Amino acid sequence: MDENFLFDFDISEDVEEFTDSKKDILKFLKEIGVDTRFISIYDNKIYINNLRFSKFSKRRQSQFESKFNTLKVIRSSLFQEIATNASRELSDTIKPKMKILIKEDANPLIKIILEPYTRKYGVELIFSNEKDYDVIASNQTLDMEIHSICEDIFKGKGIKYPRFNQDYIYPLIKVTNKQINDFLGEKLLEEKYDDVSGEFIEFLDDTVSQYKFNILKSVRYLEENSIK
Repeated sequence: MDENFLFDFDISEDVEEFTDSKKDILKFLKEIGVDTRFISIYDNKIYINNLRFSKFSKRRQSQFESKFNTLKVIRSSLFQEIATNASRELSDTIKPKMKILIKEDANPLIKIILEPYTRKYGVELIFSNEKDYDVIASNQTLDMEIHSICEDIFKGKGIKYPRFNQDYIYPLIKVTNKQINDFLGEKLLEEKYDDVSGEFIEFLDDTVSQYKFNILKSVRYLEENSIK
């Protein structure tokens, strides 16, 4: 049984006319009980970031699609995992009304991940360097950061600080290359690195679970305490 059945209800066809504008899409979703802080609207698609919090049941999806049949609803467990990992980072770094620059070479997932924060925190997404902005969205992924750390260690440089620039936010820093490639359906990012540190990471991938998150957490702890 759908746990959201108590909240589902029908919207009469002749109550109100809606256009395909984002404003009307959001308005209709709100009317049928969807929490739009937990979905992303991008490129004629609606991505469910968190199924439970969004309350976007299959019945509500049917209601929505009967009104907006040109938009596709993405109910992907992989994307929900990506969005959850990203939110764990962004909840500590995004500030209300923050202006975030998304560069031309930004990973395509960044726009999708950040879109609901325009409603959660009233942030503004900036797409031109000519405008004022507070921070830049980094493309750095979990794999990129762990490889960078291990590469410095194997080269005898130790762990360099600061690793995280205050002028940036890191939407993908807790998301792996594999998650991104699998969701996008293409090898956008390199999964293996052809050097000693890459071989070490590959070995750990086969033997130790969750080590990348643990390394990231430890390095951040060391950085915060070295600054103090």
